[in-house]
Amino acid sequence: MEYLESLGDGWTIYLWLIIGAMIIMASIYWIRWAARNEQFDEDIKYLVFTEDDRDKMSPEEYAKSRDVLAKQEESRIRVLKQQEEAHHAK
Repeated sequence: MEYLESLGDGWTIYLWLIIGAMIIMASIYWIRWAARNEQFDEDIKYLVFTEDDRDKMSPEEYAKSRDVLAKQEESRIRVLKQQEEAHHAK
C-alpha cells in the first residue's frame, strides 16, 4: 500500500490507459475470431424454423429457411472434417 501512496498524482490515468488498450485488443481479437468462424451470418434466424412451421411462413421464407439449413449442415460437416483431420495429424 505504501508503494501506491509513494507514486505521484496522476498515475491512475496510465493504469486506465493500459486497461483500455487491453480491452480494445481483446475486442479486436474476438471480432476477428467471429468473422473467421462465420458468426456474422444474418440468415441464422432461419435455423429456428422446422418443417412444422411451413404453414406459418410464406413460400419464399420457407425456401430460404431450408436453403440456410442446408448451408449450415454443409458448414458443420466441413468444420467437423477439419477438426478430425487436425486431431489425426497430432
